[in-house]
Amino acid sequence: MKHLTHLLLLGLLASCMPKPNLESAREEIMEIHLKQRKFHVEEMPADFVGLMSDDFISVNRGVISTPSREDSQERFTRYFDLVEFEKWDDLSEPEIRFSDDGSMAYTIVHKEVVVKYQNDSSQWIRGRTEFSWLAVYKKTDQGWKVDAVASTNLPDEETVISD
Repeated sequence: MKHLTHLLLLGLLASCMPKPNLESAREEIMEIHLKQRKFHVEEMPADFVGLMSDDFISVNRGVISTPSREDSQERFTRYFDLVEFEKWDDLSEPEIRFSDDGSMAYTIVHKEVVVKYQNDSSQWIRGRTEFSWLAVYKKTDQGWKVDAVASTNLPDEETVISD
């Protein structure tokens, strides 16, 4: 009987806990998703890295890493300096799901990326690929932050567009 009373009390307490506003959280995460596009297309590496948590984890090409903010910003600065984005667009609406307590979320993204860059022979190349990734978000005192990303992509399709 004592255990039943404890269970009932826990159930009552749980029902009194405030429910997270998942619709508002969904809008915030979609806003971050749209900022990621903007920060790529407009080549804003510091702003892009600012969306990440302090202990961000990357899973990419078989490598798990926890780059510092400085390393991430340097990496994206080099990347943005090398390419010109023609497309960085969703192929489908991102799927967003939340933990029961609303403190964590994840998105599943399918995106087409088209870039233009010069190869070693100074030819302009258009590269196109499709990326799919899972991004984990963590609610922090500073708002939602990207805590981890696991990414994969199809092989690049490359076309010479000028000599």
